[in-house]
Amino acid sequence: MPCLEEAGRPMATLSRRSLLSAAPAGLLAGCDQKMPTTVSTTPAVALPGLDKAIVRIADAVRPGALGVGLMNLESGQSYVHNGERRFPMQSVFKMLLGAAVLAEVDAGRVLMSEGFYLLESQLSPPWSPIAQAWPGRREYTADQLLEAAVSDSDNTAADVLMKRIGGPGALTAWLTAKRVKDIRVDRYERELSAEVYGMPSFRPAWRTEAAFAAARDAVPPATRAAAARAYLADPRDTATPAGMLAFLQMLDRGDLISQASTRRLVALMSRTRRGAGRLKAGLPKSAFLAHRPGTSGFDLGLSSAHNDVGIFTLADKRSYAICAFLSGSTLDEAARDAIIAQVAAAAVRAVG
Repeated sequence: MPCLEEAGRPMATLSRRSLLSAAPAGLLAGCDQKMPTTVSTTPAVALPGLDKAIVRIADAVRPGALGVGLMNLESGQSYVHNGERRFPMQSVFKMLLGAAVLAEVDAGRVLMSEGFYLLESQLSPPWSPIAQAWPGRREYTADQLLEAAVSDSDNTAADVLMKRIGGPGALTAWLTAKRVKDIRVDRYERELSAEVYGMPSFRPAWRTEAAFAAARDAVPPATRAAAARAYLADPRDTATPAGMLAFLQMLDRGDLISQASTRRLVALMSRTRRGAGRLKAGLPKSAFLAHRPGTSGFDLGLSSAHNDVGIFTLADKRSYAICAFLSGSTLDEAARDAIIAQVAAAAVRAVG
Protein backbone atom coordinates (compact mmCIF):
# COMPACT_ATOMS: atom_id res chain seq x y z
CA MET A 1 0.00 0.00 0.00
CA PRO A 2 1.25 3.51 -0.72
CA CYS A 3 2.09 5.79 2.18
CA LEU A 4 2.27 9.58 1.94
CA GLU A 5 4.08 11.37 4.74
CA GLU A 6 5.09 14.85 5.81
CA ALA A 7 8.10 14.79 8.15
CA GLY A 8 8.67 17.81 10.34
CA ARG A 9 12.45 17.70 10.80
CA PRO A 10 14.47 19.34 8.01
CA MET A 11 17.44 17.45 6.64
CA ALA A 12 21.06 18.44 7.00
CA THR A 13 22.86 19.34 3.79
CA LEU A 14 26.02 17.29 4.33
CA SER A 15 25.47 14.80 1.55
CA ARG A 16 24.07 17.41 -0.78
CA ARG A 17 27.41 19.19 -0.54
CA SER A 18 29.15 15.83 -0.79
CA LEU A 19 27.20 14.88 -3.89
CA LEU A 20 28.08 18.10 -5.64
CA SER A 21 31.73 18.02 -4.62
CA ALA A 22 31.98 14.41 -5.77
CA ALA A 23 30.35 15.13 -9.13
CA PRO A 24 32.53 15.30 -12.24
CA ALA A 25 33.57 18.86 -12.93
CA GLY A 26 31.61 19.12 -16.17
CA LEU A 27 28.42 17.59 -14.84
CA LEU A 28 26.87 20.87 -13.74
CA ALA A 29 28.57 23.03 -16.35
CA GLY A 30 25.36 23.40 -18.31
CA CYS A 31 23.44 24.73 -15.31
CA ASP A 32 22.34 28.34 -15.05
CA GLN A 33 25.31 30.42 -13.95
CA LYS A 34 22.97 32.33 -11.61
CA MET A 35 22.10 29.14 -9.76
CA PRO A 36 22.28 29.79 -6.00
CA THR A 37 25.14 28.26 -4.08
CA THR A 38 22.89 27.04 -1.25
CA VAL A 39 19.77 24.92 -1.28
CA SER A 40 16.57 26.91 -0.83
CA THR A 41 13.28 25.57 0.50
CA THR A 42 12.10 22.95 -1.93
CA PRO A 43 8.56 22.71 -3.26
CA ALA A 44 6.31 19.96 -1.98
CA VAL A 45 6.28 16.66 -3.83
CA ALA A 46 3.05 16.16 -5.79
CA LEU A 47 2.12 13.05 -3.85
CA PRO A 48 -1.28 12.18 -5.41
CA GLY A 49 0.11 12.29 -8.94
CA LEU A 50 3.14 10.26 -7.90
CA ASP A 51 0.98 7.63 -6.26
CA LYS A 52 -1.21 7.34 -9.35
CA ALA A 53 1.85 6.86 -11.56
CA ILE A 54 3.49 4.29 -9.27
CA VAL A 55 0.30 2.26 -8.88
CA ARG A 56 0.01 2.14 -12.67
CA ILE A 57 3.62 0.94 -12.99
CA ALA A 58 3.10 -1.63 -10.24
CA ASP A 59 0.06 -3.02 -12.03
CA ALA A 60 2.15 -3.47 -15.17
CA VAL A 61 4.76 -5.66 -13.46
CA ARG A 62 2.37 -8.25 -12.01
CA PRO A 63 2.89 -11.01 -10.97
CA GLY A 64 6.05 -9.28 -9.83
CA ALA A 65 6.00 -6.95 -6.82
CA LEU A 66 7.21 -3.35 -6.87
CA GLY A 67 8.46 -1.39 -3.88
CA VAL A 68 9.19 2.34 -4.18
CA GLY A 69 10.40 5.07 -1.88
CA LEU A 70 11.03 8.79 -2.45
CA MET A 71 12.08 11.40 0.09
CA ASN A 72 12.75 15.12 -0.15
CA LEU A 73 16.03 15.36 1.78
CA GLU A 74 15.43 18.97 2.79
CA SER A 75 11.86 18.79 4.11
CA GLY A 76 11.64 15.09 4.90
CA GLN A 77 8.42 14.71 2.92
CA SER A 78 8.26 11.10 1.75
CA TYR A 79 6.28 8.58 -0.25
CA VAL A 80 6.41 4.80 -0.20
CA HIS A 81 4.61 2.07 -2.12
CA ASN A 82 4.75 -1.34 -0.45
CA GLY A 83 6.85 0.50 2.10
CA GLU A 84 6.75 -2.21 4.78
CA ARG A 85 7.19 -5.16 2.44
CA ARG A 86 10.55 -6.91 2.54
CA PHE A 87 12.40 -7.18 -0.77
CA PRO A 88 15.61 -9.15 -1.44
CA MET A 89 18.43 -6.63 -1.79
CA GLN A 90 21.02 -8.50 -3.84
CA SER A 91 23.98 -6.12 -4.39
CA VAL A 92 22.22 -3.12 -2.89
CA PHE A 93 23.74 -4.40 0.37
CA LYS A 94 27.19 -3.36 -0.86
CA MET A 95 26.25 0.27 -0.18
CA LEU A 96 25.53 -0.70 3.45
CA LEU A 97 28.75 -2.69 3.58
CA GLY A 98 30.68 0.29 2.25
CA ALA A 99 29.28 2.49 5.00
CA ALA A 100 30.15 -0.08 7.68
CA VAL A 101 33.70 -0.48 6.39
CA LEU A 102 34.16 3.29 6.39
CA ALA A 103 32.81 3.42 9.95
CA GLU A 104 35.65 1.05 10.86
CA VAL A 105 38.06 3.37 9.04
CA ASP A 106 36.69 6.33 11.04
CA ALA A 107 37.26 4.36 14.26
CA GLY A 108 40.85 3.52 13.28
CA ARG A 109 40.21 -0.22 13.20
CA VAL A 110 40.70 -0.52 9.42
CA LEU A 111 43.26 1.33 7.30
CA MET A 112 42.55 1.98 3.63
CA SER A 113 46.17 0.99 2.95
CA GLU A 114 45.73 -2.40 4.65
CA GLY A 115 46.84 -5.21 2.36
CA PHE A 116 45.04 -8.45 1.49
CA TYR A 117 46.61 -11.50 -0.18
CA LEU A 118 43.74 -13.53 -1.60
CA LEU A 119 43.68 -17.29 -1.37
CA GLU A 120 41.62 -19.51 -3.64
CA SER A 121 39.27 -20.24 -0.73
CA GLN A 122 38.38 -16.52 -0.53
CA LEU A 123 37.04 -16.26 -4.08
CA SER A 124 33.33 -15.71 -4.63
CA PRO A 125 30.92 -16.33 -7.53
CA PRO A 126 30.17 -13.93 -10.36
CA TRP A 127 29.99 -11.01 -10.64
CA SER A 128 33.67 -10.86 -9.62
CA PRO A 129 36.42 -9.62 -11.92
CA ILE A 130 38.77 -10.13 -8.96
CA ALA A 131 37.95 -13.85 -8.86
CA GLN A 132 38.35 -14.15 -12.62
CA ALA A 133 41.75 -12.42 -12.46
CA TRP A 134 43.02 -14.82 -9.77
CA PRO A 135 45.76 -16.15 -9.55
CA GLY A 136 47.24 -13.63 -11.96
CA ARG A 137 46.58 -11.00 -9.33
CA ARG A 138 46.26 -11.79 -5.63
CA GLU A 139 47.13 -8.59 -3.75
CA TYR A 140 44.75 -5.71 -3.02
CA THR A 141 44.42 -2.91 -0.50
CA ALA A 142 41.27 -2.28 1.51
CA ASP A 143 40.75 0.87 -0.55
CA GLN A 144 40.88 -1.11 -3.79
CA LEU A 145 38.48 -3.74 -2.45
CA LEU A 146 36.07 -1.04 -1.29
CA GLU A 147 35.99 0.53 -4.75
CA ALA A 148 35.58 -2.88 -6.40
CA ALA A 149 32.67 -3.77 -4.10
CA VAL A 150 30.75 -0.48 -4.17
CA SER A 151 31.50 0.83 -7.66
CA ASP A 152 31.85 -2.43 -9.58
CA SER A 153 29.73 -4.77 -7.41
CA ASP A 154 32.54 -7.32 -7.10
CA ASN A 155 31.38 -10.24 -4.94
CA THR A 156 34.85 -11.36 -3.86
CA ALA A 157 35.73 -7.84 -2.74
CA ALA A 158 32.46 -7.63 -0.80
CA ASP A 159 32.96 -10.99 0.93
CA VAL A 160 36.57 -10.25 1.90
CA LEU A 161 35.61 -6.88 3.38
CA MET A 162 32.58 -8.42 5.12
CA LYS A 163 34.86 -10.97 6.75
CA ARG A 164 37.29 -8.22 7.75
CA ILE A 165 34.65 -6.29 9.73
CA GLY A 166 33.25 -9.38 11.44
CA GLY A 167 30.80 -10.94 8.98
CA PRO A 168 27.14 -10.36 8.06
CA GLY A 169 26.07 -10.42 11.71
CA ALA A 170 28.46 -7.59 12.52
CA LEU A 171 27.11 -5.53 9.62
CA THR A 172 23.51 -6.01 10.74
CA ALA A 173 24.53 -5.24 14.33
CA TRP A 174 26.10 -1.97 13.15
CA LEU A 175 22.88 -1.04 11.35
CA THR A 176 20.90 -1.85 14.48
CA ALA A 177 23.24 0.24 16.63
CA LYS A 178 22.70 3.14 14.22
CA ARG A 179 18.93 2.61 14.60
CA VAL A 180 18.47 1.63 10.98
CA LYS A 181 15.35 -0.52 10.95
CA ASP A 182 13.99 -3.13 8.55
CA ILE A 183 17.28 -3.84 6.80
CA ARG A 184 19.26 -7.00 7.48
CA VAL A 185 22.32 -8.69 6.00
CA ASP A 186 22.66 -12.38 6.83
CA ARG A 187 24.87 -14.14 4.29
CA TYR A 188 28.05 -13.77 2.33
CA GLU A 189 27.65 -13.59 -1.44
CA ARG A 190 29.31 -17.00 -1.76
CA GLU A 191 26.48 -18.43 0.38
CA LEU A 192 23.51 -16.55 -1.02
CA SER A 193 24.45 -16.87 -4.69
CA ALA A 194 24.44 -20.67 -4.49
CA GLU A 195 21.45 -21.06 -2.18
CA VAL A 196 19.06 -19.09 -4.38
CA TYR A 197 19.43 -21.80 -7.06
CA GLY A 198 19.42 -24.79 -4.73
CA MET A 199 23.10 -25.39 -5.51
CA PRO A 200 25.57 -27.07 -3.17
CA SER A 201 28.14 -24.94 -1.38
CA PHE A 202 30.14 -22.66 -3.67
CA ARG A 203 33.37 -24.02 -5.11
CA PRO A 204 36.17 -21.73 -6.38
CA ALA A 205 36.08 -23.63 -9.69
CA TRP A 206 32.74 -21.90 -10.32
CA ARG A 207 34.24 -18.42 -10.18
CA THR A 208 33.75 -17.63 -13.87
CA GLU A 209 30.32 -16.79 -15.25
CA ALA A 210 30.34 -19.78 -17.60
CA ALA A 211 31.36 -22.26 -14.90
CA PHE A 212 28.81 -20.93 -12.43
CA ALA A 213 26.02 -21.06 -15.02
CA ALA A 214 26.92 -24.65 -15.88
CA ALA A 215 26.82 -25.66 -12.21
CA ARG A 216 23.47 -23.91 -11.78
CA ASP A 217 21.99 -25.59 -14.83
CA ALA A 218 23.04 -28.98 -13.49
CA VAL A 219 20.55 -28.53 -10.63
CA PRO A 220 17.15 -30.01 -11.56
CA PRO A 221 14.63 -27.30 -12.60
CA ALA A 222 12.17 -28.33 -9.89
CA THR A 223 14.86 -27.85 -7.26
CA ARG A 224 15.82 -24.44 -8.66
CA ALA A 225 12.19 -23.35 -8.78
CA ALA A 226 11.64 -24.38 -5.16
CA ALA A 227 14.80 -22.52 -4.13
CA ALA A 228 13.61 -19.38 -5.91
CA ARG A 229 10.25 -19.52 -4.13
CA ALA A 230 12.00 -19.98 -0.80
CA TYR A 231 14.29 -17.03 -1.52
CA LEU A 232 11.39 -14.72 -2.31
CA ALA A 233 9.74 -15.67 1.00
CA ASP A 234 12.95 -15.47 3.06
CA PRO A 235 13.34 -12.41 5.34
CA ARG A 236 17.12 -12.75 5.27
CA ASP A 237 19.16 -10.25 3.24
CA THR A 238 16.17 -7.99 2.69
CA ALA A 239 15.11 -4.38 3.12
CA THR A 240 11.85 -2.49 3.09
CA PRO A 241 11.52 0.67 1.00
CA ALA A 242 10.77 2.61 4.19
CA GLY A 243 13.89 1.23 5.85
CA MET A 244 16.05 2.04 2.84
CA LEU A 245 14.78 5.63 2.75
CA ALA A 246 15.68 5.95 6.42
CA PHE A 247 19.21 4.70 5.72
CA LEU A 248 19.68 7.19 2.87
CA GLN A 249 18.27 9.99 5.03
CA MET A 250 20.78 9.20 7.78
CA LEU A 251 23.59 9.07 5.25
CA ASP A 252 22.56 12.50 3.98
CA ARG A 253 22.42 13.91 7.50
CA GLY A 254 25.87 12.61 8.36
CA ASP A 255 24.47 10.38 11.10
CA LEU A 256 26.29 7.21 9.97
CA ILE A 257 29.91 8.01 9.15
CA SER A 258 32.26 11.00 9.11
CA GLN A 259 31.96 13.75 6.53
CA ALA A 260 35.10 12.55 4.74
CA SER A 261 33.82 8.97 4.66
CA THR A 262 30.41 10.12 3.45
CA ARG A 263 32.08 11.93 0.57
CA ARG A 264 34.08 8.80 -0.21
CA LEU A 265 31.02 6.53 -0.23
CA VAL A 266 28.95 8.92 -2.33
CA ALA A 267 31.79 9.27 -4.84
CA LEU A 268 32.07 5.48 -5.14
CA MET A 269 28.31 5.16 -5.63
CA SER A 270 28.39 7.84 -8.31
CA ARG A 271 30.97 5.84 -10.26
CA THR A 272 29.09 2.56 -10.43
CA ARG A 273 29.27 1.10 -13.90
CA ARG A 274 26.17 -1.06 -13.53
CA GLY A 275 22.45 -0.37 -13.79
CA ALA A 276 22.73 2.53 -16.23
CA GLY A 277 19.30 1.72 -17.70
CA ARG A 278 17.50 2.03 -14.36
CA LEU A 279 17.23 5.14 -12.16
CA LYS A 280 19.81 7.02 -14.21
CA ALA A 281 17.83 6.51 -17.41
CA GLY A 282 14.74 8.14 -15.89
CA LEU A 283 16.51 11.24 -14.55
CA PRO A 284 17.40 14.42 -16.43
CA LYS A 285 20.86 14.28 -17.98
CA SER A 286 21.88 17.22 -15.78
CA ALA A 287 21.06 15.31 -12.58
CA PHE A 288 23.77 13.77 -10.40
CA LEU A 289 23.11 10.23 -9.15
CA ALA A 290 24.91 8.23 -6.48
CA HIS A 291 23.37 4.77 -6.46
CA ARG A 292 23.80 1.04 -5.92
CA PRO A 293 21.88 -1.39 -8.13
CA GLY A 294 21.18 -4.98 -7.16
CA THR A 295 20.39 -7.80 -9.58
CA SER A 296 19.62 -11.49 -9.28
CA GLY A 297 20.06 -13.95 -12.09
CA PHE A 298 17.21 -14.65 -14.51
CA ASP A 299 16.40 -18.34 -14.30
CA LEU A 300 13.41 -20.41 -15.41
CA GLY A 301 11.72 -17.23 -16.63
CA LEU A 302 11.95 -15.47 -13.26
CA SER A 303 13.96 -12.57 -11.85
CA SER A 304 14.05 -12.73 -8.05
CA ALA A 305 15.36 -9.19 -7.61
CA HIS A 306 16.01 -6.18 -9.84
CA ASN A 307 16.70 -3.04 -7.80
CA ASP A 308 18.26 0.39 -7.72
CA VAL A 309 18.73 2.66 -4.71
CA GLY A 310 20.39 6.04 -4.23
CA ILE A 311 20.33 9.82 -3.93
CA PHE A 312 19.84 12.13 -6.89
CA THR A 313 20.53 15.85 -7.04
CA LEU A 314 18.90 18.03 -9.68
CA ALA A 315 20.65 20.90 -11.43
CA ASP A 316 19.15 23.39 -8.97
CA LYS A 317 20.70 21.39 -6.11
CA ARG A 318 17.51 19.82 -4.75
CA SER A 319 18.30 16.33 -3.46
CA TYR A 320 16.08 13.27 -3.03
CA ALA A 321 16.51 9.74 -1.76
CA ILE A 322 14.95 7.14 -4.01
CA CYS A 323 14.64 3.37 -4.04
CA ALA A 324 13.01 0.92 -6.42
CA PHE A 325 12.74 -2.80 -5.69
CA LEU A 326 11.28 -5.25 -8.20
CA SER A 327 10.94 -8.90 -7.19
CA GLY A 328 9.43 -11.99 -8.76
CA SER A 329 9.28 -10.43 -12.21
CA THR A 330 8.84 -12.43 -15.42
CA LEU A 331 9.96 -9.50 -17.61
CA ASP A 332 13.26 -9.60 -19.47
CA GLU A 333 16.20 -7.45 -18.35
CA ALA A 334 15.52 -4.51 -20.65
CA ALA A 335 11.89 -4.36 -19.56
CA ARG A 336 12.86 -4.56 -15.88
CA ASP A 337 15.34 -1.73 -16.36
CA ALA A 338 12.61 0.29 -18.07
CA ILE A 339 10.26 -0.19 -15.12
CA ILE A 340 12.78 1.32 -12.72
CA ALA A 341 13.50 4.14 -15.18
CA GLN A 342 9.75 4.85 -15.23
CA VAL A 343 9.78 5.06 -11.42
CA ALA A 344 12.58 7.64 -11.58
CA ALA A 345 10.79 9.64 -14.28
CA ALA A 346 7.58 9.66 -12.21
CA ALA A 347 9.58 10.90 -9.22
CA VAL A 348 11.08 13.74 -11.25
CA ARG A 349 7.65 14.81 -12.48
CA ALA A 350 6.36 14.75 -8.91
CA VAL A 351 9.15 16.91 -7.47
CA GLY A 352 8.60 19.57 -10.16
